[in-house]
Amino acid sequence: MASINKFVTNGLLALVAAVSLVLPMHADAAEKASAKKKSHVVAPVKSKAPASKQARSVKASRQVVVPRNTGVGGVKRVSAVMRVEPARPSFGQMYGLHNTADSLDLKSSVALVMDSETNEILFSKNPNAVLPIASLTKLMTAVVVTEAKLPLNETLTITDDDVDTEKNSRSRLRVGTSLSREEMLHLALMSSENRAAHALGRAYPGGLEAFVAAMNHKAQELGMNDTHYVEPTGLSSRNQSSARDLATLVKAAQEHPIIRQFSTSTEFQVAVGNRPTQFHTTNALVRSPAWDIVLQKTGYITEAGRCLVMQARMAGRQLSMVFLDSTGKYSRIGDAERVRRWVSELPAHVPAAAVVLPKAIS
Repeated sequence: MASINKFVTNGLLALVAAVSLVLPMHADAAEKASAKKKSHVVAPVKSKAPASKQARSVKASRQVVVPRNTGVGGVKRVSAVMRVEPARPSFGQMYGLHNTADSLDLKSSVALVMDSETNEILFSKNPNAVLPIASLTKLMTAVVVTEAKLPLNETLTITDDDVDTEKNSRSRLRVGTSLSREEMLHLALMSSENRAAHALGRAYPGGLEAFVAAMNHKAQELGMNDTHYVEPTGLSSRNQSSARDLATLVKAAQEHPIIRQFSTSTEFQVAVGNRPTQFHTTNALVRSPAWDIVLQKTGYITEAGRCLVMQARMAGRQLSMVFLDSTGKYSRIGDAERVRRWVSELPAHVPAAAVVLPKAIS
């Protein structure tokens, strides 16, 4: 009996010794794996582009490690590597235009404020810089459609040709949606609907190519020598202009009542298929009681930054305002508010028609 107890005791001692040896090894392996994971440094991927091209390209992408549970001691290991591309700079940022200081501390790299009646320039910042203009393009689209005097009640249908394959932007106008030319124009100006704008150009006599030619012809007719269009939506960064040219376009566009009305509309409902669909303005300022906006248009693509043009009445003046390449989602609105406050503090403006000249002495 004593020999059996001695055998069992020796066996238990051996088992305890074995476990004591295994546990430190396992803990040591887990600690090393955890330390390796914590000390892992993600190295940037070197760009193969020449230095001259890097200056105009996006910054090098970086690798991001995506861990996966192994189920052993809570240790994780690398299971995939994903590339995360940093935000691309706008053309204005690449050109260094944001380094330009101004007295109003605007976040837009380009700005212009002009009296629409006298053409007096009240404020300017890089006014001759030529940049992508995004959906500000749609103002010229509206001018060409309106001046062509095409029937506004004619039905246009969204097709696959109107789907954006350049930026893959979304649209609530599904392929097959049929609306009148007037409704398409309304949505293009108020909600910046890309498919509506493209359909307007495609339905022009002679097709899209003839429409773009008409856009460029109108720009030349207005003296917009810094302006060039390649399509009617503004999705292409090759649609470019300057602040001076856009102030000219705003002045020309406001001569058309339908453009004034649709661009300052706050909401509009159309039937998409059999379902009523509500659309809204892209510019919150048209709802503000502090503003008296005659015409407006917003725009945004990465290459252009946030853009805004308006014609508004304030301080006894009718002003055309242009803001291009603004940084931040709401900064163009903030810039417009800065200009409004600044103009309200200027000496009172007396319109020329209100000036009473002294009578000649006989």
